[in-house]
Amino acid sequence: MEHDQFKFIFKMAAVQGGMVDAKDELDIKSEPPSDGFGNSNANDGRLLSSSPGAGTGGTATGNNKPAPGPPEEQQTLLAVLQFLKKSKLAESAEILRREAGLPEDALDPKGTDASGSGPGLAAGSGQVDGVDASSLLSRVTVSSSAAAQAPKKAGEDQPDVSVVLSAYSQQGDPSLYDAYYSGLKRFIESVLDCHRAELSQLFYPLFVHMYLELVYNNNESVAKAFFEKFSGDQECYYEQDLRILSSLTKKEHMKGNETLLDFRTSKFVLRISRDSYQLLKRHLQERQNNQIWNIIQEHLYIDIFDGMPRSKSQIDAMSGSLAGEARREANKAKVFYGLLKEPEIELPLDDEDEEAENEEGKPKKKKPKKDSMGSKSKKQDPNAPLQTRIPLPELKDSDKLDKIMYMKESTKRIRLGSDNLPSICFYTFLNAYQGLTAVDVTDDSSLIAGGFADSTVRVWSVTPKKLRKVKSAADLNLIDKESDDVLERIMDEKTASELKILYGHSGPVYGISFSPDRNYLLSSSEDGTIRLWSLQTFTCLVGYKGHNYPVWDTQFSPYGYYFVSGGHDRVARLWATDHYQPLRIFAGHLADITCTRFHPNSNYVATGSSDRTIRLWDVLNGNCVRIFTGHKGPIHALAFSPNGKFLASGATDGRVLLWDIGHGLMVGELKGHTDTIYSLRFSRDGEILASGSMDNTVRLWDAMKAFDDLETDDFTAATGHIHLQDNSQELLLGTYMTKSTPVLHLHFTRRNLLLAAGAYNP
Repeated sequence: MEHDQFKFIFKMAAVQGGMVDAKDELDIKSEPPSDGFGNSNANDGRLLSSSPGAGTGGTATGNNKPAPGPPEEQQTLLAVLQFLKKSKLAESAEILRREAGLPEDALDPKGTDASGSGPGLAAGSGQVDGVDASSLLSRVTVSSSAAAQAPKKAGEDQPDVSVVLSAYSQQGDPSLYDAYYSGLKRFIESVLDCHRAELSQLFYPLFVHMYLELVYNNNESVAKAFFEKFSGDQECYYEQDLRILSSLTKKEHMKGNETLLDFRTSKFVLRISRDSYQLLKRHLQERQNNQIWNIIQEHLYIDIFDGMPRSKSQIDAMSGSLAGEARREANKAKVFYGLLKEPEIELPLDDEDEEAENEEGKPKKKKPKKDSMGSKSKKQDPNAPLQTRIPLPELKDSDKLDKIMYMKESTKRIRLGSDNLPSICFYTFLNAYQGLTAVDVTDDSSLIAGGFADSTVRVWSVTPKKLRKVKSAADLNLIDKESDDVLERIMDEKTASELKILYGHSGPVYGISFSPDRNYLLSSSEDGTIRLWSLQTFTCLVGYKGHNYPVWDTQFSPYGYYFVSGGHDRVARLWATDHYQPLRIFAGHLADITCTRFHPNSNYVATGSSDRTIRLWDVLNGNCVRIFTGHKGPIHALAFSPNGKFLASGATDGRVLLWDIGHGLMVGELKGHTDTIYSLRFSRDGEILASGSMDNTVRLWDAMKAFDDLETDDFTAATGHIHLQDNSQELLLGTYMTKSTPVLHLHFTRRNLLLAAGAYNP
């Protein structure tokens, strides 16, 4: 961790000194020879070091040992060494000294004085252009995805805006920005169609950074004219970002602006073929357009691939996120998406009540039988993680009984398909006055819970069995604890009711989740806390505090014990019910995390965000192993297929996108909804995908056909080419309208009946 910290401090000092170039960065990966513009001839373009708030958990990558470099770089290095030593980080200072190839006496305080400390960091002062370096250190510490401590308050965990903005120092004549941009635009519009689509990706990031540079250098009227002239040329899915950008008209407005920090601290990723890239490079060399080229070098990451250029439709399918597409390296890690082996549990052939009637037949009927679903997972899946890869809770006797009930229900499961659609039972919340914000249903479909804007959580029984509390301690002492029905005796009949209301939050409840064993309920709220409720006593057991802002979603692991939360502070946290601090902090999103979902094998967590990306995180080490881009609006729904191979996502753009987790590619697009998709759910056998939307409809899609039609051999992950079939109408099996009820939640019962829920909106 210390190793990463000093890399970050050096990087920030280099930014302040205007030295951020590929050859000056400490943590750059080794590359083939440069092409003279700072871009390598490797397939993957320039491999840049990760910056805070970007990449996988914000940690730096690469291990090259640079030479000491020019005098100003040496001065900066010496200044950083002095600061590390003063901060009692002697080990880090020694590692940095060795990596930089400096002599051993470089750590001697007499070696430099304040005047020779380099452009970015005053020696021994702990200040980077007025920024307290300890706050930068805290930023790195928090960004580490394996960190277990809660982050600092907002403001402390963001890089200071003066450091971030310093790269916008004036580099050219402001009156020529219009000409530069227009010239590039004319060039791109004149090239062959096959290259035009790829090079057109440059328009948006260049427009943003040129505008910000003009504003930062107090060229307000020029900036306004530039914005009015070219903002209309940008893609429609950047409309919201442009609206925020248009409000930044003065230098003072830029301080503390989150969108600005996003643009500045994360490089915009463009995926371009080598031929298109060479065309662009040649044009800028001929015109000697250093202004455009400097912005490309400084703020963009060009991911170069060999092969045919991508078409407009292929680029559009993958674009739309706040920071461009995902780099191809981000989706190359091995993902163990297979399911864990099911525990060996004997299943009686017949119902228990039949066995009780015929005592003589009991031995025969006790013959164990495996459910067909269970027998499939008897063999170890080659794509599955090791059973012991992450510690999972041991099965209690009650869990085993529940597994037996699940297997019995599975034998009566309806086999769904295009010719056999599920029945849908809709739960409508009346008189909620738009106050219903979250819904969840237990796995056995016996309980339903709602989170409300009035800070309450309400739990209903949807079976004849009423909700009861455990008796008081005095009454429990009177019970015979050896009796067979002790679990029944401990419940107080006087408290039986169909509804229980849970009070405790001090803000609207945005996320709720039942534990698999139905003993607990999680709720997350605007008040920044997650609460764990007992469904035996209907009281709050724990309040988990780690998020500083509203927590938009929370979800239990399929095996219980672990749960995940995500919120406005842009990080997701992994918790265990018996730890009051998070086990993992997943940092990397550039905007609010709006939805969270555990993989069926519990080894991975998917998060959807307002930055229009989906990330898949490894629970074991906290690494980001997948970044999916393609949605044109904030993501509000995620669902894994039962076999763990695929992920479905839904967003405010009304589209459902399908992803192959193993290959890290988009494999399908389902169009039909006209408003935000709030819930997605696969049927128990994975044959059907149900989607619920704010457009008051439930739609059923033929998931089996969508995935069976895939030819995985044709996946060309090397170039990122995807060929999406426009077959939404073929895959749409049915559309079911409600009268005036947005669909907030979907749930398939163990027998494949579809339950839907929402609040009537008069």
